[in-house]
Amino acid sequence: MVKKYLITGITGFVGKHLSNLLAEEGHTIFGAVRTPGHEELMKDVVSKKTLDNIHFLSSDLTDRALTEKLFKEQEFDGVFHFAAQSNVDLSFKQPLQTYITNTIGTLNIVDSVCRYQPNTSLVFASSGEVYGICDPKKGKITEDFYLNPATPYGVSKAAAELIVKERANSLKKRFMIGRGFSSTGPGRPRNFAISSDAAQIAEIKAGKRDPIINVGDLEKQRAVMDVRDCVKAYYLIMEKGEGGEVYNVAGEEVKRIGDFLDQMLEISDLNNKVEIKKDPSLLRLVDIPIQMPSSAKIREKLGWRQKIPLEQTLKDLLVYWDVKIEE
Repeated sequence: MVKKYLITGITGFVGKHLSNLLAEEGHTIFGAVRTPGHEELMKDVVSKKTLDNIHFLSSDLTDRALTEKLFKEQEFDGVFHFAAQSNVDLSFKQPLQTYITNTIGTLNIVDSVCRYQPNTSLVFASSGEVYGICDPKKGKITEDFYLNPATPYGVSKAAAELIVKERANSLKKRFMIGRGFSSTGPGRPRNFAISSDAAQIAEIKAGKRDPIINVGDLEKQRAVMDVRDCVKAYYLIMEKGEGGEVYNVAGEEVKRIGDFLDQMLEISDLNNKVEIKKDPSLLRLVDIPIQMPSSAKIREKLGWRQKIPLEQTLKDLLVYWDVKIEE
């Protein structure tokens, strides 16, 4: 059945890839864009055919009147709420703006859906950052773990979650939460780990950079997944999820961030040919040393699987940056 889906944050990393998936599934796609012309940012991941068929709507989700106008004028079967200030480092420098965008923006979306489109489903993209620093001795992080965010970004997402859950439970709405953990792949901005390394590798190969790779903390450990697997999880939550429920969306294998760099250097035939240099500016004020998430719930309840091998993800990311650097 063809459905009408709105994606907020459609020009962002995850929004681009969800657009591809929804187009493959034959759905009608609407995208909320705050800055006119930003849809051009999607060209590096989304085909022209798909881009031409997306209905872009101008809106600022932190503006209540504009958000209400969006839902008064259009009708959707479902909303994927991805719009966010998602840079953890920036959240320390701009906590107020982070809270306004992530928390108030979510309140405006949720309240507008409740008021004007009571039968519309909503998937809110939260973050594994809401759990904060968890003791690995307590085992894998499940959805019932205590929320203890350690960054302004994490706090803003935890607060937004409470808004979504309260409306879902008190008004019996089909609003679901996907707590996304680390993902990467083509289109990932270079100010994020792994993609930063891939971009620098591409510059070295192209002769545009000395053989030096600046890195942050390579010892922190993450369960990384391919973004294309990630968006399939959000799609399954929309299609099959239960209102008021939370689903971890995470990779299965926990690895050092440095392991991904080593693998990309091997793929690029740059082993022992570059200098790895720690850059203090790339270190976070507060960082989570290890995340051990469990995705058992979404696998058992909704049938999600991490299908794309991370070696393929890294190869695709390197190709993406090879092309990007030459543009």
